[in-house]
Amino acid sequence: MPKPFALSEKNSLRRQIAFAIVFSGATAAHAAPIEETEEPLLLPPLVVTAVQQSSPLIIIADPKDARQPVPASDASDYLKTIPGFSAIRSGGTNGDPVLRGMFGSRLNLLVNDGQMLGACPNRMDAPSSYISPETYDLLTVIKGPQTVLWGPGASAGTVRFERQPEQFDAPDSRLHASILGGSHGRFDTLVDGAAGNGDGYIRFAGNEARSDDYSDGNGDTVPSRYSKWNTDLAIGWTPDTGTLLELTAGRGDGKARYAGRGMDGTQFARESLGLRFEKTGLGAIDKIEARIYYNYADHIMDNFCLRQPDPTSMMPVPMASQVDRRTVGARMAATLNWTDLELVSGVDILRSEHRKRASSYNMMSGTFTDADQFAWDKDAVMRNYGLFGELTWHQSDLTRVVSGVRLDRASTQDYRDRIKGMGMNMGTPNPTAGQTRSDTLPSGFARYEQDMADTPTTFYAGIGHVQRFPDYWELFSAGSGPAGAANAFDGIRPEKTTQLDIGAQYNGDRLQTWVSAYAGQVRDYILFSYGTNMMGMRTSQADNVDARIMGGEVGLAYELNANWTGDATLAYAWGKNSSSGQPLPQMPPLETRLGLNYQQANWSAGALWRVVAQQNRIDEGKGNVVGQDVSRSSGFGIFSINGAYRLNETAKLSVGVDNMFDKAYAEHLNLAGNSAFGFPADPVAINEPGRTLWAKVELDF
Repeated sequence: MPKPFALSEKNSLRRQIAFAIVFSGATAAHAAPIEETEEPLLLPPLVVTAVQQSSPLIIIADPKDARQPVPASDASDYLKTIPGFSAIRSGGTNGDPVLRGMFGSRLNLLVNDGQMLGACPNRMDAPSSYISPETYDLLTVIKGPQTVLWGPGASAGTVRFERQPEQFDAPDSRLHASILGGSHGRFDTLVDGAAGNGDGYIRFAGNEARSDDYSDGNGDTVPSRYSKWNTDLAIGWTPDTGTLLELTAGRGDGKARYAGRGMDGTQFARESLGLRFEKTGLGAIDKIEARIYYNYADHIMDNFCLRQPDPTSMMPVPMASQVDRRTVGARMAATLNWTDLELVSGVDILRSEHRKRASSYNMMSGTFTDADQFAWDKDAVMRNYGLFGELTWHQSDLTRVVSGVRLDRASTQDYRDRIKGMGMNMGTPNPTAGQTRSDTLPSGFARYEQDMADTPTTFYAGIGHVQRFPDYWELFSAGSGPAGAANAFDGIRPEKTTQLDIGAQYNGDRLQTWVSAYAGQVRDYILFSYGTNMMGMRTSQADNVDARIMGGEVGLAYELNANWTGDATLAYAWGKNSSSGQPLPQMPPLETRLGLNYQQANWSAGALWRVVAQQNRIDEGKGNVVGQDVSRSSGFGIFSINGAYRLNETAKLSVGVDNMFDKAYAEHLNLAGNSAFGFPADPVAINEPGRTLWAKVELDF
């Protein structure tokens, strides 16, 4: 059995797929070594309906595979197909991912092992919105606080989107391209190609995606149109088989209209630079790796480009705001191997600076001055310095003990001279102006893994503890902080999570099944409370409470015969605010997915039935910086079908019908419709798309 985390660290995606046993549309394979051949590997023409686990703890998937529902436009859209994940929805794109009911920086979302942080104070441009999944080679999810290798604060889990180094032994090239068309004006294109030889390579990846407003199951139009594009370039130098030096650069931009927000996103500009070095085969030091990265987000939101200002709202005139965030980071680690021990140890650092500027409107003259006519105003600088070590002890061929410790020094400086006021009030003096707060935060875990000798079964149990420094949104977005504190920056304490994770997996010839469960205690859980003041204006407060969490996921894939396979997954998350006795808000309801697939030669067909229970455990007016519980939600069931045909070694066609019976439904984690689009004053959740047809052509050369 592969060592923990080794699959994503030491093998290319092509090798992983070659080792895969494909079951029931599950892209992430359960690794089983086979003999390598010189012939190209032709994967079955399957459409992914359920991403299964690669181990009891880790999920590995290929983001390029066709999937149902309609292939993803951003990272949250892809992640929500994985058991345990959901997303806070606000329309057609750029939702915010949630794992086991945990949101924000509790989920460490990485792009090529660096952080791409958004700038909007309300996470309109969540980090996931800058990720186009199909331009990446590998997605790895590690559930729970069960690793310390990939940055601070990952109490819910770690998500890594990676582009793998190219491997050319002789002059050669490859090209992957796809075209997707669907209902509601959906049209996506992608090109991902590389050329090189034994000394190096150059790779280009670019995509464009757009969609019009969709119609829900009632036939009503939901404001949700978007367009986005990305381009990325990588140049690699491989002077020998054990050395890699890679330079990367990328840009992107987009627009998105949001039914659930008072403004739309009219710019999602991204700039990225990175330098990567790896050296393997150094005797006892198996691997040395180092990365430096720069990610910049420049985001504009307004209420007039993609809609008309609502004269009855708090923004009756044209308004715009521009925010940006510049993140620079580095990571260096060494992997040391002894007979029974493997140690990964290193350091990582991060600096993130946030700025803002807003437009101006003269009520007397009716003159609008855009935000770009004003100087930038820096409001926050955040830093983190981390030291980590993770040790794997192979007690025997069947038993492993994995443990890790991490120490972070986190700090934030408040540069705000004034804090936001009410109505025409331009704000009041900031009592924490110029102040810096910092903490030294320890984290760690220990996990026992056992393979059975007489059956292909693995068990694990692990305990983890994470101390998480409050993120930008928790310190700067709330209107006020805990009682007695000057503001959220002054009063919000770091969050401390202790969690038990257990799981098991069986990989038989025809049956594969797995279960993951967790139970945890969160001290100083950061909770947002919403309300209105005497003037009828919205207020928000960030506070610390104690909480208990528990839940789990179960999945199976069964080969009924040579052609038919079935799969099923079940996910449940539960939380309680121990301080108040109320349910923990923004928890996704019980969800199950049932799939049935038929495959013969070069074609396949499948069906997916997604069933979601009602959610009655809410705490009205409580939530996070993006969403809050506004009402109980109804359950629903959505039926979808798909088909795929491999035309030849180069081309594959996939088609699907999502929400086949055109059901009107809304997700529990959702924003309420905005009055600018005619939604009522009482909160009404945004409905999801009705019947959606799509077709995708993939080409590989």
